[in-house]
Amino acid sequence: MNDAVPQAGAQEPETGTELPRARDEAEPGEAEAAHAPAGPAPLGVPRAPTGDAGVDDRLRRLADADHLTTDGHIEVYEDVHRGLRDALTALDARPGPPAPPAPSPYDRRS
Repeated sequence: MNDAVPQAGAQEPETGTELPRARDEAEPGEAEAAHAPAGPAPLGVPRAPTGDAGVDDRLRRLADADHLTTDGHIEVYEDVHRGLRDALTALDARPGPPAPPAPSPYDRRS
Protein backbone atom coordinates (compact mmCIF):
# COMPACT_ATOMS: atom_id res chain seq x y z
CA MET A 1 0.00 0.00 0.00
CA ASN A 2 0.97 3.58 -0.56
CA ASP A 3 1.91 5.42 2.64
CA ALA A 4 0.53 8.74 1.31
CA VAL A 5 -3.07 7.48 1.22
CA PRO A 6 -4.69 6.86 4.61
CA GLN A 7 -6.37 3.53 5.06
CA ALA A 8 -10.14 3.29 5.38
CA GLY A 9 -11.27 3.77 8.94
CA ALA A 10 -8.07 5.56 9.96
CA GLN A 11 -8.58 9.01 11.46
CA GLU A 12 -6.52 11.96 10.35
CA PRO A 13 -4.65 13.92 13.02
CA GLU A 14 -6.15 17.24 14.18
CA THR A 15 -4.47 20.17 12.42
CA GLY A 16 -6.47 23.04 13.93
CA THR A 17 -7.88 24.13 10.57
CA GLU A 18 -11.38 23.47 9.41
CA LEU A 19 -11.81 21.84 6.04
CA PRO A 20 -14.20 23.55 3.60
CA ARG A 21 -17.70 22.13 3.59
CA ALA A 22 -19.17 20.43 0.58
CA ARG A 23 -21.97 22.25 -1.27
CA ASP A 24 -24.66 20.06 0.21
CA GLU A 25 -23.36 20.81 3.73
CA ALA A 26 -23.74 24.61 3.44
CA GLU A 27 -25.61 26.46 6.13
CA PRO A 28 -29.21 27.40 5.24
CA GLY A 29 -28.55 31.10 4.45
CA GLU A 30 -25.46 30.43 2.35
CA ALA A 31 -27.34 28.61 -0.42
CA GLU A 32 -29.65 31.56 -1.09
CA ALA A 33 -26.72 34.02 -1.03
CA ALA A 34 -24.81 31.96 -3.58
CA HIS A 35 -27.74 32.12 -6.04
CA ALA A 36 -28.66 35.76 -5.44
CA PRO A 37 -28.20 38.04 -8.46
CA ALA A 38 -25.11 40.19 -8.48
CA GLY A 39 -25.48 43.95 -8.27
CA PRO A 40 -24.80 46.34 -11.14
CA ALA A 41 -21.20 46.37 -12.34
CA PRO A 42 -19.53 48.22 -15.21
CA LEU A 43 -18.77 46.04 -18.22
CA GLY A 44 -15.65 48.02 -19.09
CA VAL A 45 -16.40 48.10 -22.82
CA PRO A 46 -14.17 50.74 -24.46
CA ARG A 47 -15.92 53.36 -26.58
CA ALA A 48 -13.87 54.84 -29.39
CA PRO A 49 -14.79 58.36 -30.55
CA THR A 50 -16.56 58.46 -33.90
CA GLY A 51 -15.83 62.06 -34.81
CA ASP A 52 -19.52 63.03 -34.69
CA ALA A 53 -20.37 64.86 -31.47
CA GLY A 54 -24.01 63.73 -31.45
CA VAL A 55 -23.12 60.08 -31.92
CA ASP A 56 -20.34 60.27 -29.33
CA ASP A 57 -22.82 61.75 -26.80
CA ARG A 58 -25.26 58.89 -27.43
CA LEU A 59 -22.50 56.30 -27.01
CA ARG A 60 -21.37 57.93 -23.76
CA ARG A 61 -24.97 57.60 -22.55
CA LEU A 62 -24.53 53.82 -22.69
CA ALA A 63 -22.25 54.13 -19.64
CA ASP A 64 -25.35 55.06 -17.61
CA ALA A 65 -26.51 51.45 -17.93
CA ASP A 66 -23.40 50.28 -16.06
CA HIS A 67 -24.83 51.52 -12.76
CA LEU A 68 -28.41 50.30 -13.23
CA THR A 69 -29.98 46.94 -12.65
CA THR A 70 -30.96 45.09 -15.80
CA ASP A 71 -34.53 46.40 -15.45
CA GLY A 72 -33.22 49.93 -16.08
CA HIS A 73 -31.13 49.04 -19.13
CA ILE A 74 -34.03 49.11 -21.59
CA GLU A 75 -34.71 52.80 -20.97
CA VAL A 76 -31.07 53.69 -21.65
CA TYR A 77 -30.86 51.46 -24.74
CA GLU A 78 -34.08 52.88 -26.20
CA ASP A 79 -32.85 56.43 -25.61
CA VAL A 80 -29.51 55.70 -27.30
CA HIS A 81 -31.23 53.92 -30.19
CA ARG A 82 -33.61 56.86 -30.69
CA GLY A 83 -30.68 59.31 -30.70
CA LEU A 84 -28.64 57.26 -33.17
CA ARG A 85 -31.67 56.83 -35.44
CA ASP A 86 -32.24 60.61 -35.36
CA ALA A 87 -28.58 61.18 -36.25
CA LEU A 88 -28.90 58.87 -39.26
CA THR A 89 -32.12 60.56 -40.35
CA ALA A 90 -30.40 63.93 -40.16
CA LEU A 91 -27.74 62.65 -42.55
CA ASP A 92 -30.45 61.97 -45.12
CA ALA A 93 -31.90 65.46 -44.72
CA ARG A 94 -28.62 67.29 -45.38
CA PRO A 95 -28.28 68.76 -48.84
CA GLY A 96 -25.55 67.08 -50.77
CA PRO A 97 -23.95 67.84 -54.10
CA PRO A 98 -26.43 68.28 -56.92
CA ALA A 99 -27.37 65.15 -58.75
CA PRO A 100 -26.11 64.87 -62.33
CA PRO A 101 -28.75 65.74 -64.89
CA ALA A 102 -30.74 62.86 -66.28
CA PRO A 103 -29.69 61.93 -69.82
CA SER A 104 -32.07 63.05 -72.50
CA PRO A 105 -32.93 60.79 -75.45
CA TYR A 106 -31.60 63.56 -77.73
CA ASP A 107 -28.15 63.65 -76.09
CA ARG A 108 -26.95 60.48 -77.81
CA ARG A 109 -24.04 61.04 -80.12
CA SER A 110 -22.96 58.49 -82.59
